[in-house]
Amino acid sequence: MTEGKRAIIQQLLQEYDIQDAQDIQDALKDLLGGTIKEMMESEMDQHLGYEKSERTESEDADRNYRNGYKSKRVNSSYGSMDIDVPQDRHSSFEPKVVKKRQKDISDIDQKIISMYAKGMTTKQISETIDDIYGFEASEGFISDVTDKILPQIEEWQERPLSAVYPIVFIDAIHFSVRDDGVIRKLAAYVVLGINSDGRKEVLSLVIGENESSKYWLSVLNSLKNRGVQDILILCSDGLSGIKEAIQTAFPKTEQQRCIVHMVRNTLKYVANKDMKAFAKDLKTIYTASDEKTALSQLDRVTDKWDGQYPYAMKRWHENWDAISPIFKFSKDVRTAFYTTNAIESLNSTLRRLNRQRSVFPSSQALLKALYLATFEATKKWTSPIRNWGKVRGELSIMYPDRMPD
Repeated sequence: MTEGKRAIIQQLLQEYDIQDAQDIQDALKDLLGGTIKEMMESEMDQHLGYEKSERTESEDADRNYRNGYKSKRVNSSYGSMDIDVPQDRHSSFEPKVVKKRQKDISDIDQKIISMYAKGMTTKQISETIDDIYGFEASEGFISDVTDKILPQIEEWQERPLSAVYPIVFIDAIHFSVRDDGVIRKLAAYVVLGINSDGRKEVLSLVIGENESSKYWLSVLNSLKNRGVQDILILCSDGLSGIKEAIQTAFPKTEQQRCIVHMVRNTLKYVANKDMKAFAKDLKTIYTASDEKTALSQLDRVTDKWDGQYPYAMKRWHENWDAISPIFKFSKDVRTAFYTTNAIESLNSTLRRLNRQRSVFPSSQALLKALYLATFEATKKWTSPIRNWGKVRGELSIMYPDRMPD
């Protein structure tokens, strides 16, 4: 600690009867108000061209001069406080330290947005601000603050994308949203790409209701309109209409069904006592060395369990064309795209919003929360996905002339 700081502390102790931490807060609050006033006085001096103690020699009747003070209440890190803002005759003074119409000097907007990103409701944020900072921030005020990010979301949703994404994932998370007094379930679809450097990139967040080929075609066309020309592999669950949409928008793209979802959906039709054995048998299919062996294992597993669970293996046969692309690749490379694990960390962050907010007041409120939570989660995405060098090499061989240099 410097001698200057020690001197300031000694003066603080002498000036204020400090007994506890609250007294320190009150003292700093008082000093903050005084400091702001002195800074605005200096700004007024520069604005008028002479100091408060000086008199101008000008005899001009229209000259500008000080015209007292106006009290203004602002919110600070130490709670609400009144400051005296110097006024001038012409009302042309524009203070910079606390601007006109500025009611907060504690960067509260960013704090509100940070709390919103963590899934807190406007009511919870309002109560937290009141507890910590000692001033009331209405739910309407907080909603207005978070609305400031809507232009950012729109800009983000329309930003240009890369021409080629070797791998793209689409996954869905469902939320309850209030619409005209009725609570409905809406799906938030996360579209995530692996770019040519092997890094994860959220391409879009779409809140949808009715899945169909028309719906998915609009989603994929929006990617094309933002610059995407080619996708090598698109991995998803069994989204209704996605296959037809891929064939129309990106006819050269191979659809890969998420194997994890396939296994989960299959085991829904299996009794608890047989799940472990059934899952072990399913693993022999998707870990097979090639497609011929995988088909053989598919027949074996079907024959073994069809008597007890006749519906369980139906989807494996119906969707084999979207399951089989993985067998062209080595086992190490398959794990890069036969599951949606690449976005599981993001999905877990977004699912926390469900635990913190049982119902969103509107689809716009949901979109704001999703965007902010996604922005926070993706800050950690600083490295390529695992084994990217090997994945890139095999993709370049399997899809010649389509991988960017």
